[in-house]
Amino acid sequence: MMEFGEMTKIGIGLTGAGIFFTILGVALFFDGALLAVGNLLFLSGVGLILGLERSKNLFFQRSKLRGTAVFFTGIFLVMIRWPKVGFFVEIFGFINLFGNFVPHIIIVAKHMPVIGKILELPGLKQACDFLQQRGASSSKAAAAV
Repeated sequence: MMEFGEMTKIGIGLTGAGIFFTILGVALFFDGALLAVGNLLFLSGVGLILGLERSKNLFFQRSKLRGTAVFFTGIFLVMIRWPKVGFFVEIFGFINLFGNFVPHIIIVAKHMPVIGKILELPGLKQACDFLQQRGASSSKAAAAV
């Protein structure tokens, strides 16, 4: 079993709380205060889990600057009390930042007991295959450049 340091444990808790507050904010019709607290907790947790240097490398890679800018613009919009617009801008930035992980997540999910069976259903199987192929082709194109 892996041993986590105290900062990592706190970071996991903060990240989980951030996700919880974000989901609660969306469930309560885009409550701006809950979304803002969720954003702050999530970013604090990610910073504690990864550390300052790796967080900086994650968000400020040259290839991910556009996604980072859009993501933080969404957070800013939530903070200035435009929660609906800010949330959707944030989601778009999050997809730009972490979209290349989707094929890996799908592969792992297909090997899970219950989720794997669900992903084999007719409509979901085609969607997962499409996302995996799209991710593989974009990574090959990036490797060729």
